[in-house]
Amino acid sequence: MLELILIEEWAQFAIRWLHVITAIAWIGSSFYFIALDLGLRSVENLPEGAHGEEWQVHGGGFYHIRKYLVAPAHLPEHLTWFKWESYATWLSGFVLLVLVYYLGADLYLVDPAVLDIPAWGAVVISLASLGVGWVVYDLICKSRIGNDNTRLMILLYLILVAMAWGYTQVFSGRAALLHLGAFTATIMSANVFMVIIPNQKIVVADLKAGRKPDPEYGRIAKQRSTHNNYLTLPVLFLMLSNHQPLAFASQWNWLIASLVFLMGVTIRHYFNTVHARAGNPRWTWAATAALFLAIVGLSLAPLHAGPDSPDEAAALSGRAARFAAADGFEDVYYTVAGRCSMCHAQRPAWEGMIHPPKGLVLETEADVARHARQIFLQAGITHAMPPANVSFMEPAERQAIVAWYRSVVEGDDEG
Repeated sequence: MLELILIEEWAQFAIRWLHVITAIAWIGSSFYFIALDLGLRSVENLPEGAHGEEWQVHGGGFYHIRKYLVAPAHLPEHLTWFKWESYATWLSGFVLLVLVYYLGADLYLVDPAVLDIPAWGAVVISLASLGVGWVVYDLICKSRIGNDNTRLMILLYLILVAMAWGYTQVFSGRAALLHLGAFTATIMSANVFMVIIPNQKIVVADLKAGRKPDPEYGRIAKQRSTHNNYLTLPVLFLMLSNHQPLAFASQWNWLIASLVFLMGVTIRHYFNTVHARAGNPRWTWAATAALFLAIVGLSLAPLHAGPDSPDEAAALSGRAARFAAADGFEDVYYTVAGRCSMCHAQRPAWEGMIHPPKGLVLETEADVARHARQIFLQAGITHAMPPANVSFMEPAERQAIVAWYRSVVEGDDEG
């Protein structure tokens, strides 16, 4: 049994690493080609059919790059295709989804406080949402709405907002935001697999057969590539959100996710404009900062104010004694011992768990005092811990944690 658990742990680690590696490769090539495409210049003496060119320097050498809107008059013998980065990213991400959220559905996917459904039902909903999402998106893009890019982008954003809200009504907060990222990433990978690469293959086949390629295939591929460009940064945020309970465990997690998509637009608009040499829209910095501050405000809404002073992270180690001596500490300790320590122990008692999550041990009074801030964030002002509230921590116990923690912090501030 222990050997199987260790193998599963290493399988998750290996797949996660593969997912990160392939994602870096895909995102890097995507960002590069968007920047290259926007930076092309129309100059004299370009070959027939060439749209523009770009000179770049990197690695001690110079590169002279030209782009043909349809295709060159004569197809070269060797073409480099950028596709496996996308496919490998999605496949590794899906395997990770299965290993972590499907096989661990009782802990990470289903939260009875949100929707009390069996694990198999949650898995079915997950799979169906990913598949149906692509179908709906593709049909909209192919409809008359797809001819107007502005109208199309607005509609797609509203769909993402609806999905953000819908996922939070079905899954745990952690799983909801990750699924929104998977939903978006599925659309992005399917764009490459179902549209961009097939369209390029049609153009290549026409050239080899001596036919003039239809430029419509290039236009459609460019539209889908642009969508991928604006969706990349929000997907990264959503995939990383499972490490930030203030995002996924907030009561406004769906709205936070919705604002993240807008931040992706403002950030990419800045880079796209600069790469196109069309200006320097510094207003996007202010817009992005305002959106991020709104997200922070939403995450702290239950408190009506931020709980920590700016220098708390540095001072926390010196407060352990005060946390242990504060009123309410005994009750908090017994709450943590009863609700958290079965997992957060040197030898976890939870079946199938061989080490405490994140390496966090909460067995002794000193452990609890030393990790007061994490307990406050994870189990006090959010419901991130216990996962799906499997140990049935009561609202009154969470309130006691908040009151205990704040009494020390506010006391230090007054002092």
